[in-house]
Amino acid sequence: MAKPKTIGIISIKGGVGKTSAVGALGAALANHFDKRVLLVDANFSAPNLGLHMGLVNPEVTLHDVLNNKKDIKEAVYETEHGFHMIPGALIGKQVNPFKLKDKLKPLRKHYDIILIDSSPTLNEEILATMIASDELFVVTTPDHVTLGTTLRAVKLAKQKKTPINGLILNKVHGREFELSLEDIEDAAECGVVAVLPHELGILEALSQNMPSTLHKKSNSTKEYVKFAGALVGEEYKGNTIGERLSRLFKRPKKQDINRLVLIQDRK
Repeated sequence: MAKPKTIGIISIKGGVGKTSAVGALGAALANHFDKRVLLVDANFSAPNLGLHMGLVNPEVTLHDVLNNKKDIKEAVYETEHGFHMIPGALIGKQVNPFKLKDKLKPLRKHYDIILIDSSPTLNEEILATMIASDELFVVTTPDHVTLGTTLRAVKLAKQKKTPINGLILNKVHGREFELSLEDIEDAAECGVVAVLPHELGILEALSQNMPSTLHKKSNSTKEYVKFAGALVGEEYKGNTIGERLSRLFKRPKKQDINRLVLIQDRK
């Protein structure tokens, strides 16, 4: 990867698995691709990234930084999962979210990737993530209601001139009543770069304050690792004979092709 990137992970609907996706991607980037990774909780009104990682009552938070009470380096916590994290304050504190970009600038040289977990609401908080990010990825699920909010996120990002480089399709059951990948791409005018099946293992990992990509090997774990590789311009080819044979003899899926395009754009 040529230079450090700040990547915003957004949605305009709660419950789609955005925060879990940020944790899973951060762990995959750090542990499978040896990248220096920082996760930032920019969901200022309802931060829960720290809770996902077992950090319940941090002494210094991003809220303190934005209120000029602490230096941002004091808000960085090392986790046991291979990445660093900046949590938010659980008890609400008023902040100016548009300070986020400037506050993160001193940290960019220390990390290969900064992942921002945004607010799931169409407000100043999500705008701050868009402004602070070099690129965006939108987490959505394969239903009409969520697709509608996804279209609003895509439209807003275009207005702010921050590129959306892909959709993360989460909680997929593989049932006929779900929207197809093609329908979602056509409506959003944006490619799907990861298709994540609904798995109980993700909930198990959450109950253990652990990113799902470190919990157990599964189809979603493999998909996260492939997407993480694409984020840093590397194609994940698998480390088992079965995975390698599958690449040789199976027709690539649309999300595989979209990830290859993403990799080429980073070279």
